[in-house]
Amino acid sequence: MVNRADVHYFGAGPAPLPTAVLEKASQVLLNYKDKGIGLCEISHRSPEANAILTEAKQALVTLLDIPDDYEILFLQSGGSGEFSAVVYNLVSVWVEKKRAKIAEEVGDDKAEVLKRLRKVVDEELRLDYLVTGSWSLKASQEATRLTGAKHVNIALDARKANDGKFGVVPPEDQWSLTPRTSGGGPAFVYFCDNETVDGVEFPAFPRSLEGDDAPLVCADMSSNFISRKVDVRKYAVIFGGAQKNIGNTGIAIVILRKSLLPPHSTPASPDVLRELNLPVGPIVLDYPTIAKNNSLYNTLPIFDVWVAGQVMAGLVDSYGAKRIGGQEEVSNEKARLIYETLDKYSHVYRVVPDKTARSRMNICFRVHGGDADKEKAFLAGAEKKGLLGLKGHRSVGGIRASNYNAVSIEGAKKLVAFLEEYAQ
Repeated sequence: MVNRADVHYFGAGPAPLPTAVLEKASQVLLNYKDKGIGLCEISHRSPEANAILTEAKQALVTLLDIPDDYEILFLQSGGSGEFSAVVYNLVSVWVEKKRAKIAEEVGDDKAEVLKRLRKVVDEELRLDYLVTGSWSLKASQEATRLTGAKHVNIALDARKANDGKFGVVPPEDQWSLTPRTSGGGPAFVYFCDNETVDGVEFPAFPRSLEGDDAPLVCADMSSNFISRKVDVRKYAVIFGGAQKNIGNTGIAIVILRKSLLPPHSTPASPDVLRELNLPVGPIVLDYPTIAKNNSLYNTLPIFDVWVAGQVMAGLVDSYGAKRIGGQEEVSNEKARLIYETLDKYSHVYRVVPDKTARSRMNICFRVHGGDADKEKAFLAGAEKKGLLGLKGHRSVGGIRASNYNAVSIEGAKKLVAFLEEYAQ
C-alpha cells in the first residue's frame, strides 16, 4: 500500500489538496459539527450552509483584498460554463444600455427603438478575445457559437507569432483590440490568465486594458487563482473552476463588479434578445439571479464550498498580513527551482513556452526533443520516485508539472532531484 506521504502529485486538475483539509473533510462527511449527519446531507438553505458560504467569501475577500463593490458568486458551471455565462450576462447588459439610450432619443415608439437597436448591435457589438492557449480558444469558440462570428473579434491569436503553436504572449502593440470611441469599444475583453494545457501565463495585467476609458475586462483564472496578487479593481469579472488551486471539482467561483448587477445595471429582456437573434442564457447562469439568492437559487454543493473555504482559510492563517503575497512567494520559488533545472540541462529538456510567458503553475516541457519512448521512460522513472501526474495534456503531449499551491516546496525539490538524476 502506497501512503499519501510517499507521493507528490503534479496533476493539472483535479489537483492535490492540503492533507489537513482532506483529513478534516473525512470527519465532516460523517458527522458535521456533532449533528449526527454528514455535510453532504445538510440542507443548502440551512444556517450551517449559509455560514459556510459566508466564511468562504470572507476568506477570499481577505486573501485578494476584494473591494466592497464586488460580489462573489458560487456556481455549478465549472470554468467552461463560465465561457457561456460571461457572454450571456455581459452582452445582455451592453444591449440594455444601448436600448435605453435609444429609447431616450425616440420615446415610446418600440418599433423604431428596435429598428435602431438592431443597427447598433449589427455595427457595434464586438467581443474581444485574446487567444493565447487552448482554453481561451475554446472560450472564443463558445462566444462565436452563441453570438455569431461577426460579433467576435480575435484581437490576438498567439499562434500567428509562434509558427502556428501556442507558447507566447505577443507584445501589446501587435494586438487588434476594438477601438475605444466615444461611447463605443468592445462589450468586453476576455483573456485566460494562465493556460493550463500550454503552460502560458500573462506576466502582468495588460497595460492596453487600463485607463479611464478601460473596457470591461473578464479573466479566466481557473489555474492560477489565489497563487499571486491580483488588483481586482481592474477586472469586471474574474472566474475560475475550483479544482486547481482552491478545492475539488464541482463549483466555479465568480468575482463580479456590482455595477453590472441591478439596480446599477439592468439586463436586456429575453424578448428583446430574441428579436435581435442574441442568446438567452439559462437561469442558473444568470448573475443577477444567483447574486439575489446568495448563490442558492438552486441546490449548491455545500461540501465543495466548504472545501474551498477551508483551503482559503488555511492560506489566511498561514500567511497573515502577507495575505496572498505569502503564497505568491512560495509559488514563485517552486517555479524558479524547476525552471532553473530544466534550463541547466537544455540538451535534455526543452521548455515549451517562451521565457517571457512561462507559467508558474503549469510547467510544460519535452524530454529529448519529444522522443516518445524516452518521455515514456521519464514518466515511468518519475512514478517510481513517487512523482505522479506528470504526463502532458493529451492534445499536446510531453511533460507537464503542475505547480499548484498544495504542491509543497519539498515536492518541487524532489522533482528537481529527479530531473538532475535523469539528465545525468
